[in-house]
Amino acid sequence: MTDLVTGADGRARCFWGGGSPDYALYHDTEWGRPVRGDDALFERLILEAFQSGLAWITILRKREAFRAAFDGFSIAKVATWTEADATRLMADAGIVRNRMKIDAALHNARVAAELPEGLAALLWSFAPAARPRPATRADVPAVTPGSTALAKALKKRGFKFVGPTTAYALMQATGMVDDHLAGCWVPPLTA
Repeated sequence: MTDLVTGADGRARCFWGGGSPDYALYHDTEWGRPVRGDDALFERLILEAFQSGLAWITILRKREAFRAAFDGFSIAKVATWTEADATRLMADAGIVRNRMKIDAALHNARVAAELPEGLAALLWSFAPAARPRPATRADVPAVTPGSTALAKALKKRGFKFVGPTTAYALMQATGMVDDHLAGCWVPPLTA
């Protein structure tokens, strides 16, 4: 497997972006692009936590069901949910039915709702300075000092299911870092 794959459209993509049409669309239009809204970042935080231990394609293909089940990932709405909502989510075959992850998502909504600075301001305060794109996939870390610090800050505020690897995946997905490989057709974006 090479570090870049060329799709039928002739575009060079990061190695993982050519695995399926779903991956290519996500790679080309969303991954690594800055996300700033509290609810949009809450969605990414929750989906990254649900992905833990699973292939991202599983979450990507269930994303619309997650959006429906979690009321568009509205922090204000999900923060009010009760045990009955957790039970409802456990019965929803359209999402990943993991009780620990569901409980963490509901808990994290309550924590996010209480952040005085808002979720976006907190998360983006950990965005590192821009750096050159990685040359190869071997240059893409799974954890960084910044993601470790972000995970610690989230845990200190009460968030659950947000370790350093999940925090780094969130940073990559939401454009806090640009880990598109050098040579990838997606233009570098600024935050």
